[in-house]
Amino acid sequence: MSSVKQEVIKLIKTLPDGVDYDKIMAEIYFRQKVDKSLKQIEQGKVVSHEQAKKRISSWIKK
Repeated sequence: MSSVKQEVIKLIKTLPDGVDYDKIMAEIYFRQKVDKSLKQIEQGKVVSHEQAKKRISSWIKK
């Protein structure tokens, strides 16, 4: 498994020349969130569609 530093370097190398800091940071942030979500899925930390619907409906004021 690659280190985070190695993964970030690989990610940056895939970006076009002339990319700005904001785009680089956005790509790193997106990758971090995807990796975190995949890890949570592997650990079984998920919510079913029905559970999500119930949660959302409790947020909506009628």
